[in-house]
Amino acid sequence: MSPLIRFDQVSVTARNKTILSNISFALFPGDKAVLCGKSGSGKSSILRTLLGLYSLKSGTVYFQKIPLSPLSVQTIRSCTAYIGQEPMLGADNVREALLLPFQFKTHREHRPKEAQLIEVLQRLQLPADILNQESRSISGGEKQRIALARGLLLGKKLYLLDEVTSALDAESKQAVFDVFSDPRLTVLSVTHDTDWMARCSIIFELEAGRLAQVKRNGNT
Repeated sequence: MSPLIRFDQVSVTARNKTILSNISFALFPGDKAVLCGKSGSGKSSILRTLLGLYSLKSGTVYFQKIPLSPLSVQTIRSCTAYIGQEPMLGADNVREALLLPFQFKTHREHRPKEAQLIEVLQRLQLPADILNQESRSISGGEKQRIALARGLLLGKKLYLLDEVTSALDAESKQAVFDVFSDPRLTVLSVTHDTDWMARCSIIFELEAGRLAQVKRNGNT
């Protein structure tokens, strides 16, 4: 099996400062991986680099064997759901937010029915009546799960998650764990949540922009 993602000796500079140095790792389909380390160690920078938001100083990022470039980055983004700590829903209410991507030609023929919206919300411990709530009135944890629901409705296979369990209670967190136990989904996440780390197969430890250690299934 070929890696879904591979960083090969990747270095990145932003604002005249090196933020990633010689990063190399591979992520295979179905892997659940965590990036951990102190603030400023480069965790979120790896996610942003994969999305083409930083230019490479040296090295290569591969997605399905294709090098990351201005031409290929749209392929990566079309397969990926990025969810941060405070996602922008981009619509006035939750129903409109979930259906927003389906207004575009690429997804128009796959617009989900009401029952599908309710089913995916229930999987994430969200009530059906949240569909009618204004986006500005819901909590950060609810926004994160709605963004996750949108990714699931779109059939995304790769999820880049930045502290998505930080605002969740135990029941909601368990629902997110259950969703991502699906072997068809690949996850690269940033977290300090030890419960989340315990459920992931790979832990990448970063120090000052360098990959200091890789742990697999609890073993170095």
